[in-house]
Amino acid sequence: MTPADGAEGCDLATDLRQAPLLAALSPAQLARLLQRASQVRLAAGQMLFRQEEPAERFYFLRSGQIRLFRLSSDGGEKIIELIRAGQTFAEALLFMGTGRYPVCAAALTEAQVVSIDAADFAAMLRESPETCFALLGDLSRRLHTMIAEIDSLALLSAQGRVARWLLQNSQAEAPALRLGVTKAVLASRLSIQPETWSRVTRRLVDAGVISVKGERIEVRNRAALQALADEI
Repeated sequence: MTPADGAEGCDLATDLRQAPLLAALSPAQLARLLQRASQVRLAAGQMLFRQEEPAERFYFLRSGQIRLFRLSSDGGEKIIELIRAGQTFAEALLFMGTGRYPVCAAALTEAQVVSIDAADFAAMLRESPETCFALLGDLSRRLHTMIAEIDSLALLSAQGRVARWLLQNSQAEAPALRLGVTKAVLASRLSIQPETWSRVTRRLVDAGVISVKGERIEVRNRAALQALADEI
């Protein structure tokens, strides 16, 4: 764990402003945050925190990928969210009052995270309504995303979930995407089995809707994919 200071601190301040939550901080607030922040480097697969551990800090992902997941009573894992560089996570603990992480966090790849003092940040929120509203806005956006995902899991078939995920992670003007994670991770995120992911993507390839080469998927027929994503 390393402190954030010097020239590295200047670069870090620029990176931190990528996150909607931290973009609203004044220069003085950001300097205060950096004084109490530290950087953590994680190897692929390394745990950052575990479900039910005392929660005293939240995090900004500077590079790499992090998976947030819950453990079931039988030891199974359910991936809740995949965190990408430029995002904050575990900030909801500022309002929860339980003092414990509701999920586990582990690195999917080599990762660099910034660890932020939650109590001091909460004090800044009390001093700055603008920052507080920025946090609420960010949490509201993520809540709406989660609600949409719950609808998807409840209403869509496995094929519909895969189709919707492909649409959400590609663009009409840039139809190709790189998975960046294993099929097992993606399948868990969509609440399907890895073999189901393989079967659905193979079916989409055969229908000419997508093409697959290694980790690269290209959407060839966006309209057809949209029709599958809209089926209930």
